[in-house]
Amino acid sequence: MPGRAIPEARFYSLADDGAVRCSLCHHQCLVTPGHVGVCKVRRNEGGRLVLPFYGRASAISIDPIEKKPLYHFMPGSSTFSVGYVGCNLRCPFCQNFGISQSTDALTEAVDPAGLAHAAVRAGCPSIAHTYSEPLVHAEFVVESLMAARSAGLRTVLVTNGCARMEAATEVLSLCDAVNVDVKCWSGSFYRDELGGDLPTVKAFVELAFRLGTHVEATTLVIPGKNDDDGQIDGIAAFLASLSADIPLHLSAYRPMYRYTVAPTPQSTIERMSVVARRHLRYVYPGNLGSQAVQTACHSCGAALVVRRGYGIDLAGLNGDNCAACGAKSPIIVA
Repeated sequence: MPGRAIPEARFYSLADDGAVRCSLCHHQCLVTPGHVGVCKVRRNEGGRLVLPFYGRASAISIDPIEKKPLYHFMPGSSTFSVGYVGCNLRCPFCQNFGISQSTDALTEAVDPAGLAHAAVRAGCPSIAHTYSEPLVHAEFVVESLMAARSAGLRTVLVTNGCARMEAATEVLSLCDAVNVDVKCWSGSFYRDELGGDLPTVKAFVELAFRLGTHVEATTLVIPGKNDDDGQIDGIAAFLASLSADIPLHLSAYRPMYRYTVAPTPQSTIERMSVVARRHLRYVYPGNLGSQAVQTACHSCGAALVVRRGYGIDLAGLNGDNCAACGAKSPIIVA
């Protein structure tokens, strides 16, 4: 960017003939001078991998935490949300393709401390890195997470989970909550349709859980692509191998970007929810309109949280416990 030095990336090594090998994600792009990697935001400049979009935000908004979606983390609160440009996947159904599949969107300069201060001024108890893929800006996100924690904020990441262990560990060790898009349970679909890597996503989710980060997962259910019982059963069984209390959000697809497949019927989401509940206690339908969605106490069945759109009723909670029977709930209130 004119008028400022472009920061150097951290996750890369030198290769032959001035090329560099990015080590951030599964692509491990070999980037030659003057070119960018798959994500479009990490560029080889004179044999150095640099970050031309460091500290450039494409979107800043205050959102309900449920929009991330996070249902078991600080329900009813608002989160200060920051988005960027670029992505290391090429999902043909992307809902934010204007900022994920291009770097042409208008951006504004931000800095980690400034974002934290803005969140505090807005009265938000947390800050979320979201919208496009935050992990391709891992260096800036790490700085921002540290600044947020210094300001007393909780930290949230919404991600596709496509980062290798070094970068993933740095980011997740500073995250209080993460929602990971587990897009399917087919390695070939991940690879051929999305440009992703299922083992990398699985390792990311496992690492987040092992580090004590609050984990939720989302699967966009697409007719004819990932809406068979085996796909959802595989995702749910994997999550349950870590904890049966990990929430899984099954979101209905609508035509977007390059996909013209018909929208997901409500009946499909209901069927997939039954499949997922073979393994998981908390499965939530999403993108189906204004129907009420509740979290029930696993001990007595009483409603802990009732959601109607973004209206949240927390009357069933007494702190982190069920107000009816006193059992410990899965909800992180503060």
